[in-house]
Amino acid sequence: MPRGGYRPGSGPMKGAKYRPRGSKVTVKKKADLPDDIIKNAAIENLTPLEYMLKIMNDPQEDKDMRARMAQAAAPYIHPKAGESKGKKDEKAERAKDAGSGKFAAGKPPVLKVVGNK
Repeated sequence: MPRGGYRPGSGPMKGAKYRPRGSKVTVKKKADLPDDIIKNAAIENLTPLEYMLKIMNDPQEDKDMRARMAQAAAPYIHPKAGESKGKKDEKAERAKDAGSGKFAAGKPPVLKVVGNK
């Protein structure tokens, strides 16, 4: 019976939080813009995002160039799924809004203590 070696399907599943000891952690950042986009935006006195959106929405522009601009602009326009509020946060916010205004809690009664002399 063979021992050791590669076994298909063994090991942690893809996307698992497991990291071997001593491994370096890499953090993904928003895509760095290519130099040509930055230079062309500076020539037209636009921000890189404005330039990308202008090219992306121009029907006269080359189809591949429009697709490239759309791909480069996407991280700056659309948030990732984890960056928005969760269901519980939204529910708490709606409850807070519902309990304000006309339906807000009233002031507590004023207690006056009368002393005996």
